[in-house]
Amino acid sequence: MQRYDTILFDADGTLFDFLRGEREALILACRKHGIELTEGDIKEYSAINDSLWKALERGEVDKDTLRVKRFEIFCSLKGFDCDHVKLSFDYTDFLSEQRFLIDGAEEILDFLYEKCRIYIITNGIGYVQRNRFAKSTIGKYFLELFISEEVGYEKPSIHFFEYVAERIPEYNPERTLVVGDSMTSDMKGGIGAGLDCCYFSEKGRGIPDGSKIKYAISKLSELKKIIFD
Repeated sequence: MQRYDTILFDADGTLFDFLRGEREALILACRKHGIELTEGDIKEYSAINDSLWKALERGEVDKDTLRVKRFEIFCSLKGFDCDHVKLSFDYTDFLSEQRFLIDGAEEILDFLYEKCRIYIITNGIGYVQRNRFAKSTIGKYFLELFISEEVGYEKPSIHFFEYVAERIPEYNPERTLVVGDSMTSDMKGGIGAGLDCCYFSEKGRGIPDGSKIKYAISKLSELKKIIFD
């Protein structure tokens, strides 16, 4: 029996290894500006970036501000003497070239291809995500990329999921599954839209008590048993 025929995958942290891509892009961008980073520097940037993306989800900052603000904060904190605006755009360019995959990503997509309708739902920047998928080995599996910058709303907004629903032919929420690694965007948004959700955590983090999340997996291959019984 097939439980779901429409799968909405998050991109970063679910299919793409975002932390690895972020690290590589940051090193290359900073090096272009004459800055050599330590591992501590990279962790500090990642924390700043993550906090601003969480603020974006809450509607406290817009994406254009986020793109520059993270480097303004980072450079000020570290005392780096460079043009943080140019650095921010160089970083974005390098990030658009990063296509490292989570273990098992290509395999599960290949398995689901032609069995399910597969879509991407991401809060990423339009040209970054489209460039990454176009140049990756997994871009061919998706019917459409729903990217918040193009949609006009960020996950977990119900308006993002309404936009997606309106553009999927013969959309049936009871046959749709959200797969993602973020409690605050993927899971919260999917639940708010009345969809079954699968939380993906390579570290094996479980579902919080009282949560309406239906499934939790630590390997993408586990989706086979969830989608097909």
